[in-house]
Amino acid sequence: MRPSFVLYATLAVATTASAQAPPLRPAPPAAPVLIKAGRLIDGRSDAPQSGVGILIEGDRIKAVGPLAQVQGQARGARVIDLSQMTVLPGFIDAHTHLLLQGDPTAESYNEQLLYESTPYRAILAARNARIALEHGFTAIRDLETEGAMYADVDVRRAVDRGEIPGPRIFAATRAMAPTGMYPIVSDNWELELPHGVQPVDGVEGARLAVRQQVAHGADWIKYYSDRRYYFGPAPDSVLHSWVNFTDDEARALVDEAHRLGRKVAAHAIGSDGIAAALRAGVNTIEHGDGMTDSLLEVLVAKGVYWVPTVTVAYYVAGPRGGPWGPMVEHQRRAFTRGVKKGVRIVLGTDVGGFPWTELNQAKEFEYYVQYGMTPMQAIKSGTSLAAELLGQRDLGVVAAGAYADLVAVPGDPLKDVAELSRVRFVMKGGVTYLSP
Repeated sequence: MRPSFVLYATLAVATTASAQAPPLRPAPPAAPVLIKAGRLIDGRSDAPQSGVGILIEGDRIKAVGPLAQVQGQARGARVIDLSQMTVLPGFIDAHTHLLLQGDPTAESYNEQLLYESTPYRAILAARNARIALEHGFTAIRDLETEGAMYADVDVRRAVDRGEIPGPRIFAATRAMAPTGMYPIVSDNWELELPHGVQPVDGVEGARLAVRQQVAHGADWIKYYSDRRYYFGPAPDSVLHSWVNFTDDEARALVDEAHRLGRKVAAHAIGSDGIAAALRAGVNTIEHGDGMTDSLLEVLVAKGVYWVPTVTVAYYVAGPRGGPWGPMVEHQRRAFTRGVKKGVRIVLGTDVGGFPWTELNQAKEFEYYVQYGMTPMQAIKSGTSLAAELLGQRDLGVVAAGAYADLVAVPGDPLKDVAELSRVRFVMKGGVTYLSP
């Protein structure tokens, strides 16, 4: 009987402590909030507005308009004066890895999977969620846990419940690749090593894996369309790749995901992998370094989004060597052509592929301008267009009825897009997390 007494006593103490301790979450605003914005880039319009008032009630925006007009509706509201700053919608990063801390080399990747427990990696993921939020990213699409199973769903739950600060998380859980086609792979057949993805084989295996991931909380499904990237011999200048899944397997995977109301992201770097993913009917192409003119035209015709993750491409090119350096230049040229063709290019950084603590994700905006976007196009790629990709009309814009997810920067990002890396104010769902 003694063990039972100890157990009951422990539970009683834990319950009492839980009842007495305040929850680790920000209290909802007690009164409406009026934000005075010096300049507003609302995520939809092609030009900024000056002298704008934004009235917030609860977690939503109630009114946006000329300051004098909105002030008339804001009696008793708490005022946040951002009249010397530029206000924008909260940023959205459509390609992140909360459970990864940089993997420029195989060794750095293996070390995390072999020597760090999933609980430890989840602790770092909670830290990373806070970093993202403080950089102005109020929503992210987290595209797989790299061997940490469904821990992204746990982090998402903790954020949603207010236990930790972080962005809105759209989780893809484990990602998929066929047996033997994703790290860690060893020559020692006697060892069963951690899997960076969920190994999936065959049409029925693909359908089963999708069902398992959805059952465990996946908002999106991700799979690896290709591996082993190489440029063909002259005069072929196309970036090629080995395709992972058969067409039947990939189609079954995508079909089952769509049947269950989930969209599909495909890691597809080489032209062969991109083409295979497009044949399968995916919703987004991730990375896409090997884009060709004909593939860009298919993206436009099918309405498929391209998430190029330029920041990580630069970060890993040096350590990885081989074709990775030329791949960056190939992607730059394809990006420029994609902008002219009207491809829906959405901001995604692949942070986690580079350490969360080393680079600000907002660097991606700068690359897009260097590659041919206007600053306004780049901003929309990481706000309203990214929200469109996610199917979230209430995100990515500053408009009545939308979520009160806002950021502010001191200067004018239309003159210097690097201002987006200098966020001084962050609000998510009407709660202020960073103040000037």
